Amino acid sequence: MRYEVQIRMRSSRVIFCLFFFACTLAYTGCRPGMPSPASTAQNEDGPIAAALCTRYAPVKIDITPLTEFVPADQTHRPRIDLYVILLDQFGSAVKSPGRFHFELYEHVPRSAESKGKRLAMWPELDLADPVTNNEYWRDFLRAYEFTLPLDQSAEASHILQVTYFCATGKRITSEFTLGQAG
Repeated sequence: MRYEVQIRMRSSRVIFCLFFFACTLAYTGCRPGMPSPASTAQNEDGPIAAALCTRYAPVKIDITPLTEFVPADQTHRPRIDLYVILLDQFGSAVKSPGRFHFELYEHVPRSAESKGKRLAMWPELDLADPVTNNEYWRDFLRAYEFTLPLDQSAEASHILQVTYFCATGKRITSEFTLGQAG
């Protein structure tokens, strides 16, 4: 009789363990609304891919010598034609989503601080949208082209400051001295 009790206790332990194991599997199995291991693996690639893309982000702005004041004519008001190249860490021109901010300052010659009074500031231009980004991109130059309208004609030299805000949050600034048009 003692032997039968031991067998029943062992079998009830085995049944309890199997029941516990089955419940554990049922609880941790696939349920609606829970991410599967495959989807978790895909989500983990997101930050890795984002980190990889930051290696190709611009680190410098080059304002090309094509940038110039264009005087007013009968159909157009005065403007600045601006050509900006974004450069990666190897000096290669890159096309990148981000925001551009433009400011024009008085040039103060023979001064420690050559930027004088701010004369103009244009609305920030967001190029995060691929279609908008492509509108300003000139592939044959590997540069962005912007037209900045002016309220008045330029009679002296000025400093044009371009600030670029990367999608990563990094801020890059460059300045360019513009002489008189013509």
